[in-house]
Amino acid sequence: MAKGKAPEVVCLSTVELEQLLAQLSAVLPAPTYQLVESLLRTLRWLMEALEKKSSTLARLQRVLFGSQTEKAEQIFPKEASPASSPGGADSSPPQTKAKRRGHGRHGANRYTGAERIAVPHPQLSAGGPCPDCAGKLSAKAPAQVVCIRAQPIFPARVYEAQVLRCNLCGKLFTAPLPPEAGLSKYDPSVGDMLALLRYGAGLPMYRIAKLQKDFGVPLPASTQWELVEAAAQQHEVMYDALIEAGAQGKILYNDDTHMRVQSLRKQIIQAGADSERTGIFTTSLLSELEGHKVGLFFTGQNHAGENLDRLLKRRAGALSQPLHMCDALARNESKEFETILCNCLCHGRRHFVDVVSSFPEQCRQVIQSLGEVYHYEAQAKERHLSDAQRLGFHQEHSQPVLERLHQWMSQQIEQKNVEPNSGLGEAIHYMLKRWDALTRFLTVPGAPLDNNICERALKMAILHRKNSLSYKTQRGAEVGDLYMSLIHTCRLNDINPFDYLRALQEHPDAVRKDPRQWLPWTYRQSVAAADTS
Repeated sequence: MAKGKAPEVVCLSTVELEQLLAQLSAVLPAPTYQLVESLLRTLRWLMEALEKKSSTLARLQRVLFGSQTEKAEQIFPKEASPASSPGGADSSPPQTKAKRRGHGRHGANRYTGAERIAVPHPQLSAGGPCPDCAGKLSAKAPAQVVCIRAQPIFPARVYEAQVLRCNLCGKLFTAPLPPEAGLSKYDPSVGDMLALLRYGAGLPMYRIAKLQKDFGVPLPASTQWELVEAAAQQHEVMYDALIEAGAQGKILYNDDTHMRVQSLRKQIIQAGADSERTGIFTTSLLSELEGHKVGLFFTGQNHAGENLDRLLKRRAGALSQPLHMCDALARNESKEFETILCNCLCHGRRHFVDVVSSFPEQCRQVIQSLGEVYHYEAQAKERHLSDAQRLGFHQEHSQPVLERLHQWMSQQIEQKNVEPNSGLGEAIHYMLKRWDALTRFLTVPGAPLDNNICERALKMAILHRKNSLSYKTQRGAEVGDLYMSLIHTCRLNDINPFDYLRALQEHPDAVRKDPRQWLPWTYRQSVAAADTS
């Protein structure tokens, strides 16, 4: 290409791109193909975003070169006062208080999974005499010291049973193995730990295989999948029980992200122009019950709203309409059921963050007003207000702030102080058009302000996509959905996911008999009852 000459623009449809990738996959090595695929998909996404004007340059910059914080203090940094500026009246460095030795980030009580070892005093005991005076000793809270040591993720033992042979008759006598040797090579907990590493921590199986090889305990990726898939079959009844429980929630959140499933992608390519849809998604759907939360994941060609309908079909008919929180995309809304729609206030705020460099003063007014609302929400949480009390609190404090903001935004449009097609005009239009859904927390008890809890949950799927690149088959995606749902539900309810999965493996008959008694927030009572009986 000559210097200064614009490159030739090549336009490929989605089907043509998939056909090209299919041809490349047959001739390129796997690592090279994955790199080329990522580059082509990124280029196509970038061209579509620019063509549709669906994203600002500021947002594209965050997506391509790393996400920047959207906190108000970072967007509008405070100017340093003269006293604190270099060379000012007080230019001495601040004095930092030295930490007491032994005080780390977490106290000993946070190590709930640690083995507890009681260490009695070698010479003294409670009730005995004091060695320094005539007093009597009494027991106090023990002094706690945390010790952490390393070991392979999956340690192994080789039992070498002695074999004796009779020199006369030739008969062999093998020493019996101890009970802890078990009946199989792999303990049932291995599959669940592998799933926790891959779907809960985003560690691909080939990396686990390399790590285990370094430790001298080989665990090939193919063996890992066999163990995970076998363990998943034991948990399918609990995945279905989670869906049933989530359907009864008072508040439902949903959102989705694109995902790669190789078998589905091949079907889309083979269908060509006859394919109704070309996208593949992972939907995150969170449900708030009375005192508990359920996190669910669904991967396939259905949009978030369709997966929401799948959930609501299992909702008890006697229950009232649930609150539904999502962003303003139509595909996230239910098409078959009536819900109380709430839209995410953070999505509305983000439109102003994107154009803050061009309209700093106008955006400052909006962002600071919404900051006041979140300040009142934080106070409501600190006071542990009921839904009705929280509604009254927001009506008293947040509603005047938002009414002034609504009036100001309306004046900007009516008085033509803002160009409607500008970034600021579109941000204001987005807020005004969806005002009722964005401020549902001012009219309905318990309505949330934003969809952040669902976006945080989607990071599990995004981490898997980033590290493992794709699912190979639809069954692999189903196993991923199952484990992400069980693991994230445990995390939402402060439950150790490994202990929970291990308990399900140890009581398979009881779990199949009544799965509702083995949900993350009820399983401990069921374990205690099973152990007693």
